[in-house]
Amino acid sequence: MAAEKKDIIKPFRLTQQEADRLKKQAQESGLKESEYIRLLLSQKPNDYPEIRILLKELISEVNAIGNNINQITKNHNSKLYRTEDRELLCAYMKKLNLTVREIADKMSSNL
Repeated sequence: MAAEKKDIIKPFRLTQQEADRLKKQAQESGLKESEYIRLLLSQKPNDYPEIRILLKELISEVNAIGNNINQITKNHNSKLYRTEDRELLCAYMKKLNLTVREIADKMSSNL
């Protein structure tokens, strides 16, 4: 798919502080100022590198916790379930909930 031609120019005014902030945020994102403004207009969180990194971390954490939960479930189904397994399961679920909450907070502060 070919890139859409950008042939409309929109001149607008900024204060010096706004211009400096735009320049800094665009540089931090590794984008030109115009690309950064278009990114903000698109409102696509998956386009933000920080969010992609946070989501990868969350997926890895969920996978690890899921493996542990599967092992506990297998033990339960084999009648090998112990009280410690229940405590571990509760701890894993708390960790999962905490991790999801942290990621959600970071994502909302980045937008």
